[in-house]
Amino acid sequence: MQTMYYIGLDVHKRTISYCVKEVSGRVYAEGSVPATRFDLDRWMKTLPQPWSAAMEATVFSGWIYDHLQPHAAALKVAHPLMLRAIAAAKEKNDRVDASKICDCLRCDFLPECYMASTAIRERRRTLRYRNLLVRQMVQMKNKIGMLLMEAGVSYNKQRLHKAGYFRELLATNPHIDEGLRSLLRLFRETVVRLQKPRARWCDPWSVSLSRARSTSA
Repeated sequence: MQTMYYIGLDVHKRTISYCVKEVSGRVYAEGSVPATRFDLDRWMKTLPQPWSAAMEATVFSGWIYDHLQPHAAALKVAHPLMLRAIAAAKEKNDRVDASKICDCLRCDFLPECYMASTAIRERRRTLRYRNLLVRQMVQMKNKIGMLLMEAGVSYNKQRLHKAGYFRELLATNPHIDEGLRSLLRLFRETVVRLQKPRARWCDPWSVSLSRARSTSA
């Protein structure tokens, strides 16, 4: 029966600190590698087999998890808040953090969290960006209304963001001066640009997800 080796990874933007331990707790190797796929491939060639690893859930963990997962006997991601409570120590640095994560994995004390599949994480990233565009578009529309109210311009709220009505309002209302007209056109162009990617991403998957959320609510 092969002996399992346990690896704790302390992930940062540019580097990854690691600590490799045997099941007895003896340190086999420790150090750091640049956080690139090329360097991870070169580092994995030096690892004893078989090995399992654990890392803290961070914004950088997704691509590292995807890259290491096919080569590991097991790969786990730890909940960051619960991990701090378990691995609290007076001495704090990358090497110590990697060792603590390794010990939690080795002793089966790791507060593991759910790691979504690559496809789901990619979809979430797309939807988060789409939601950002929607929020920005709403802000631009509200700003258009605020600018008109500041100038005392009467307008039809329901039709304000229709292209034809908006052009007619700018062309015929005498209370809209040239400076305000330029600002309104700028905000309107921004709204139009934000609507294009939003419409492209409104696919059947997103519609079904929205319906499911509204049904569960």
